[in-house]
Formats: sequence, structure tokens, C-alpha cells
Amino acid sequence: MNGTEQPTVVLQDLTKRFGSFTAVDQVTLSVGRGEIFGFLGPNGAGKSTTIRILCGLLAPTSGKASVLGFDVAREPERVKASIGYMSQKFSLYDDLTVEENIGFFAGVYGVPREHRKAREEYVLSMAGLVERRADMTRLLAGGWKQRLALGCAVLHEPPIVFLDEPTSGVDPIARRGFWDTIYEMAASGRTVFVSTHYMDEAEYCHRVALMYRGRVIALGTPQELKQSLGRPGATMEDVFVESIEREEASAQ
Repeated sequence: MNGTEQPTVVLQDLTKRFGSFTAVDQVTLSVGRGEIFGFLGPNGAGKSTTIRILCGLLAPTSGKASVLGFDVAREPERVKASIGYMSQKFSLYDDLTVEENIGFFAGVYGVPREHRKAREEYVLSMAGLVERRADMTRLLAGGWKQRLALGCAVLHEPPIVFLDEPTSGVDPIARRGFWDTIYEMAASGRTVFVSTHYMDEAEYCHRVALMYRGRVIALGTPQELKQSLGRPGATMEDVFVESIEREEASAQ
């Protein structure tokens, strides 16, 4: 993030507990406008919980977080109205057509009626579904559903979009195409906050936070994190494995 730029997402000692279990443990970081920021980590690391807090869907136990200047604990409804959110399950209705899904989410997000046709055509074009607008959504392959869900999440043109494990269960070709769309969104100034457990997807992010057991154990650009290992040819998978091994060793 540019040091002179106002961050769009700020977390300070953010913590979330469920009973005696700490899902998010004192996470501190900030994300800038137009940045593709990745949350990398295994299932259960705390990525999805953190994103749900940032989307105003869960209240933090302690610490602070703001999105676009809105406090997620005190102003969750303002946060929800200002962001796009795509969950792991794509949030689509299989019993509606492609066009009906777009219309439904346009209404949910309050897209002005005079703009809905243009936004619908944008989503259909972005998703490559112009010729399939009348198809039932359940008939679409995973990659098409994924792109449609992303389009629905940005119908109202939010300045920031949260993508929670958006490519889980999607084939590699569809994943690559999805990331091309993410790059286009970031190039237009939109902030993209994405969680993933795919090591190769970390390479697509401007910066990455590696989460493990609710804590951020590594933070930086993919290049910085690989260089920190001090050997040529290191991969993000190496960063992942060695960071966790260090964390486990220090806990013993």
C-alpha cells in the first residue's frame, strides 16, 4: 500500500472468540485502494471469520476494524451497503434464470432502476453469459456460476469487494479467468480482499497475509515473503510450510 494513501480497510488487534475458542487473534493490518489483498491459510485458520467481521456480519469480541471509514462494530449496516461480498457458496439462486438472479441482486443492492439495464448488460458481458441469460442458473458449470456471482456482488459498483474462498472447487482454467477479472477490477481502483487456500493464487495478489490458528504469521508481497526464506527458487508453498513450522516450534 502506498504510504500516502488512505487505507480502505484497517484492522487493529481484531479478535473474535466463540466461547473458549479464539478464531481471530489480535490481527492488525491495513489495505489500500486498488489493492488485491490475499488472506492465505488452511481451512480453519480464521480467514472466513475475519472477512465476515469486515462485512458487518459478525461483531468482533475486541479490537477495532473499519471499512471505508465505517466502524464494523458500530456501523455494520453502513458497511454492508458500501461493499460487495461473495461467499464460498456463490450466493446464487439455482431456481432462477441468470437474468432473474441479476435482477434480484440489483434490487437487493438498491441499484437505481434507470441504471439496472446497463448494469445487467455489464454483468452478462463480464460473465460471458450474454447468450445464456435465459438459462436456469443450476445448469451452469462452476466457472460460469462463479463469474455470475462476482458480477452480482459488484452490481452496485462498490469501491471494495470481499471474496471468501471464491475459487474453491473450480477448475484451474476457470480460476485463471476469474483472476483476470479481479485484475481488471483492481485496475479500475476497486479494492479486492480475497481469501484462498490455493498457494498459486497468492502469487496473483499485491500483498498477502498468511493466517494460521487465527493469527497473521507472515505479511508482505509474494516476492518479499519468498525472499525472506533466503534461498533462490523458493515458492509460496515453501513460505507457507516454513512459516507454520516456525509458528509450531515457537509454541512448544
